[in-house]
Amino acid sequence: MITMTSKANPLIKQTKKLLQKKHRQSAYLIEGWHLFEEACRAEVPITRVFVLPDYLEQLSTYQGQVVCVSEQVLKELSSSQTPQGIIAELPIPEQTFLQKVQGRYLLLEDVQDPGNVGTMIRTADAAGFDGVFISEKTADIYNPKTLRSMQGSHFHLPIYRMPTLTSLDMLQAQGVTCLATTVSKDSVDYRSVELPSSFALIFGNEGQGISQEVAEVADQLVHISMPGQAESLNVAVAAGILMFSFI
Repeated sequence: MITMTSKANPLIKQTKKLLQKKHRQSAYLIEGWHLFEEACRAEVPITRVFVLPDYLEQLSTYQGQVVCVSEQVLKELSSSQTPQGIIAELPIPEQTFLQKVQGRYLLLEDVQDPGNVGTMIRTADAAGFDGVFISEKTADIYNPKTLRSMQGSHFHLPIYRMPTLTSLDMLQAQGVTCLATTVSKDSVDYRSVELPSSFALIFGNEGQGISQEVAEVADQLVHISMPGQAESLNVAVAAGILMFSFI
């Protein structure tokens, strides 16, 4: 075990940089016992753990590198106002090349709010989906807010970042039906859709919705009929309705 009490320590200064997206090229931070325990259960690699002295006993069976730090140092590494006693550094896994796609998928085109992205991925996990595709402009899944919303779901199902049209081409080439959510004269109520065994649900940007390019190549446009007076649904709420309706 290593003990560090200075914020000026080179390791602490280097680790703190991971709070910024531009420095998260190969590693990221998770915070709190729930995410740490989820990572351990999923047996994902953990580079090191930073923990307060009062919590060392909870790591008695952990075999990885432990760095004991002061409250001041832990706050340096935390994105929250009240750190939960533990922060872990994890390597960002390499994106695997997909040979075959079959099953149920979620595709996010330029969804920008980290909370929405995390919630949608967590919902896909809960609904038993097989994977998530996110566009290059979708919020970073290693953003602290996204991680808090995902609650460890990125340990449970694969997430692929690539251009949206590339994802669609690959999915459709392997017989996956692509359903894009939008309100237009060409869209139909989701309850009228007969789903095949393999499909992808596509959700667009919070303000703009799906792009025209996606609307043109999708196999079907769908919407959620709303009897009330609200103009629209939050994208994460809409995603939850559709994903669980299509189980």
